[in-house]
Amino acid sequence: MDYVKAKIGVFGIGLAAYWPQFEGLKAQLEGYQLQVEARVRDMGAEVVSAGLVDTAPAAQAAGDLFARENVDLMICYVGTYATSSQVLPAVQRRKAPVLILNLQPLPSLDYPNTDTGKWLENCCACCVPEISNAFARSRIQFNVVSGLLLPTEGPAQRYYERAWREIEEWVHAANVLRELNYSRIGFLGHTYPGMLDMYSDFTMHHAQLGAHIEVLEMDDLETRVEAATEDEIDAKITEIHQTFEIAEPGRDQISQPVTEASLRWSAQVACGLDRLVTDFGLNGLTYYYRGWNGNRFEELGAALIVGNSLLTARGIPAAGEGDLKTCIAMLIMDRLKAGGSYTEFYAMDFNEDFILMGHDGPGHVAISAQKPLLRGLGLFHGKRGYGISVEFKVKTGPVTILGLTQTADGRLKLLAAEGESIPGDTLQIGNTNSRLKFRLDPATFMNEWAEQGPTHHCALGVGHQLNKIKRLARLVDRELAVIGG
Repeated sequence: MDYVKAKIGVFGIGLAAYWPQFEGLKAQLEGYQLQVEARVRDMGAEVVSAGLVDTAPAAQAAGDLFARENVDLMICYVGTYATSSQVLPAVQRRKAPVLILNLQPLPSLDYPNTDTGKWLENCCACCVPEISNAFARSRIQFNVVSGLLLPTEGPAQRYYERAWREIEEWVHAANVLRELNYSRIGFLGHTYPGMLDMYSDFTMHHAQLGAHIEVLEMDDLETRVEAATEDEIDAKITEIHQTFEIAEPGRDQISQPVTEASLRWSAQVACGLDRLVTDFGLNGLTYYYRGWNGNRFEELGAALIVGNSLLTARGIPAAGEGDLKTCIAMLIMDRLKAGGSYTEFYAMDFNEDFILMGHDGPGHVAISAQKPLLRGLGLFHGKRGYGISVEFKVKTGPVTILGLTQTADGRLKLLAAEGESIPGDTLQIGNTNSRLKFRLDPATFMNEWAEQGPTHHCALGVGHQLNKIKRLARLVDRELAVIGG
């Protein structure tokens, strides 16, 4: 899928009094700024440039530009010393976070042979504390990246690599921020009754993340399922066979064959889900319908797993049980290009020190260790209905889990932990489930995770994503609890 690009406002700073005093200094700094802007574009962002700001009126004009363009993040490239009064107006108009780049061109100065002009070209550190003070007292959220602007040789090269790695993490986090601010999450049905941890009001998500929650009825889905044509259903069945293996009945007492009729019904419902997503412009979907005595909506609800797994794999996360918070966590992980599979804690293994994690229903099949299975189930445990479920384990290697919960004062809060997905046997019960080993032993990990008051579901993604999640938490101004360091 096409990922959303953040709009990033970039402006350089310097002192206008310097330009007539030191010939070529302004042109040199403008050249450096163009390099910064090119790098940011290469990282996948849209750059809105205000050029080199060197007076208070120019800063006001830059601020107007950033507000007009509705930028998600402002980058202040510190070329040389500038007074804070000519910087603050550039970031006051648009209430967005600021990234201050304290990037020195040279790793060190040839002190006996460096004149004032050359020193000023490398004098970015001089005003960073002053600017930071002005931003802090003005309640403007800011972060600083210090290091080298240009590559070099020897040990100092690490300052170049680290700084640009951090900048890239900020840019990726800004992309996710814009995705959240413009996302449309469908809420189909209601939350699983009694799961108090998952209850949260929609206004909270609008207010704190900018996400739009689109309330949907089962009738909205039913109409679109019934409109699916035979050709569309046949094409969807072909897609299902390309994506999944069909499992034979297993040892589980509730395991059943996948019949042609059940496969076709799942394909038809998947076609309806595709139309639902298109018609309402959805970026994600959370759903649950309890059903009664095999009524039509119960049949619909029981056939959602295959279609929602396909949606999740193509970047439209689908979370069961009406868990809106975890749907948003899944969206974050997907936009970090890490996947984001609907997951909960299954069991602790004290012999090999890992935690088994998974869930029934849809998963992010794009991060499966092998071709995922479709398994027929005679019932869905804890839910009404029966049908086809998805079974797989996440590919081995580094993983990250991300949870989104709510504090007692109503603020959304992130929880995260990095670990490893390790090989080994898992349950063959028509659920996603994987062996996850964290930096803490299973008992200690569970204690510390639970102490944060989590929602009992989370999003499981591949790769270690903690640095990007930390940046995102800063940008959205949400608390982040990291378990295991």
